[in-house]
Amino acid sequence: MKTHRAVRTPGGLSLRVDVRTLVVGTLLLLVALTASVVLIGTGDFPIPAADVVRTLLGEGDPGQEFIVTELRLPRVLVGLLVGASLGLAGALFQSISRNPLGSPDVLGLGQGATAGALVVIVLFSGTANQVALGALVGGLATGFAIYLLAWKRGVHGYRLVLVGIGVSAVVTAVNGYLLTKSDIVDAARAIVWMTGSLDGRDWDQVWPLLALCALLVPLVLANSRGLRMMEMGDDVSYALGVRVERVRLVLMLSAVLLTAAATAASGPVGFVALTAPQLARRLTRSPGPNLVPAMCMGAALLVSADWISQRAFGAGQLPVGVVTGVLGGVYLLWLLVTERRAGRI
Repeated sequence: MKTHRAVRTPGGLSLRVDVRTLVVGTLLLLVALTASVVLIGTGDFPIPAADVVRTLLGEGDPGQEFIVTELRLPRVLVGLLVGASLGLAGALFQSISRNPLGSPDVLGLGQGATAGALVVIVLFSGTANQVALGALVGGLATGFAIYLLAWKRGVHGYRLVLVGIGVSAVVTAVNGYLLTKSDIVDAARAIVWMTGSLDGRDWDQVWPLLALCALLVPLVLANSRGLRMMEMGDDVSYALGVRVERVRLVLMLSAVLLTAAATAASGPVGFVALTAPQLARRLTRSPGPNLVPAMCMGAALLVSADWISQRAFGAGQLPVGVVTGVLGGVYLLWLLVTERRAGRI
């Protein structure tokens, strides 16, 4: 069965389309959108899915319109954007490092963003917007430090992962120290933020994250060909005309920005960036970076996890970060068992 097809555009440009990847990406997007509609209808005042769709189209009654558009839609949109951002960032880091463990969770970017947020909470008792800004600055500073420490005539995957693990350990210790120095009120507030949650998210979190995704996603996709070539090694990429360090720097900066912005919007949500690219790759059976399927998988995972938390424990009872942590841990255990049975570890 042919899984690739050549498509010729009106301008005469020939494109190679992976049919299975296209189908998988479309199905994952439909799953994410369907889960979003179901999630919007879930809560203390349940709304049937058909009424949710009618309300989103502007045909609902005033009560449903207020609940859907003002209370629940922003939370779902934040979940979709955070999941897509983490899925894309995880795919970028895993492709750049050529290592399935090369994700923001392992490299310490989430911990760096957490450190920035804790500094604002513990030392300055900052507002929610200031905490988000602190998380963004902390994530960017951590990414910059990892890049500098991993640089030695270029940045190579194995060194990047090792440096990231070391930086993650240091930043985690700093976070623990900040918590011990905080008073009980700030410590409780910090712990809630560190769990990762979509509770109380509104349009103030949607617009900045949407604008950043609108800027970075096209930039990443425009460099996807170079990223695919880089998976064959730097020497081969240079021979094929890829400006390796420039492409690597642009994509790493994009991944750091996506991770920091997602963490600033929802707090550190674990395992989405680690598992979404791997699950997408298993479904597409494609060796490439699978950027779009990873985005769709990340969005579907996070929205589905939020729906599970609300259905099982009620709105606000269990943060989505706990659910993704449990599901991600189970996935990692299953992956280790299957790899061991296959004799690869």
